[in-house]
Amino acid sequence: MRALKFLVVAMGVMIVAGTVTLVALIVQRAGGAMTVTLPPVTLDLPAGARIASVTGVADRLAVLVEGPGEASRILLLDGRSGRVVGEVLPRP
Repeated sequence: MRALKFLVVAMGVMIVAGTVTLVALIVQRAGGAMTVTLPPVTLDLPAGARIASVTGVADRLAVLVEGPGEASRILLLDGRSGRVVGEVLPRP
């Protein structure tokens, strides 16, 4: 009977510890998402060009630029500083 009491108490402690751990992990992951605000970014676009779309890619922003009379291009911006770190030009 003593062994049964010990097992019941031990399992109760394990349930409480598991619940506390689960709640702590949920709070940590939910609160860990940090919002980064970019400084204002000025992109030098050719006359008549426009930003068609913006997509987040890992820690960068991919900006699709379309313009009249020229091929579309994708500018890659650093997610923290906002500066252009790369450019993708499609082949015709």
